[in-house]
Amino acid sequence: MDRSQKEQLVAELHETLQGAQTVIVTHNLGLTVRKMEDLRVKLMEAGAKFKVTKNRLTRLALKDTQFEGIADLFTGPTGIAYSEDVVAAAKVAAKFAKDNDKFEIVGGAMGTTVLDVAGVQALATMPSLDELRGKLVGLIQAPATKVAGVLQAPAGQLARVCGAYAAKGEAA
Repeated sequence: MDRSQKEQLVAELHETLQGAQTVIVTHNLGLTVRKMEDLRVKLMEAGAKFKVTKNRLTRLALKDTQFEGIADLFTGPTGIAYSEDVVAAAKVAAKFAKDNDKFEIVGGAMGTTVLDVAGVQALATMPSLDELRGKLVGLIQAPATKVAGVLQAPAGQLARVCGAYAAKGEAA
């Protein structure tokens, strides 16, 4: 890779990191190509991406971004999972690391907050943005549903009473 290609790679990675909300730093300790492809597919389904990086070039790309604090995590065979959704990359990476002992989470960052392994695990347990939206809609709809049920109950009771008198009159 010549100098101009490296500069282009650094510029592209810098732009990618500018748009991300979360970056998870991982070590890939002998994962097969099939496993790496499986990880990429899972991340893509969750709205995140994965990139195997060159440590020196990534440290250059991190400058002037909100993720400058994680530059010291880039040693060894490193990859990054990143996403615009705050928890998507962490959820998939944590689940994948649990299932594959050759994939290790080193740390990460959520905005300017640097996370250790425990911080990434805690982030992975949080609900995603879509899950939170669903819960919020459910909470908003619940009172309206209860009010409609309460208003319909007296009318239903009246109909049952009338039906009972009608059945009693037919029986007589």
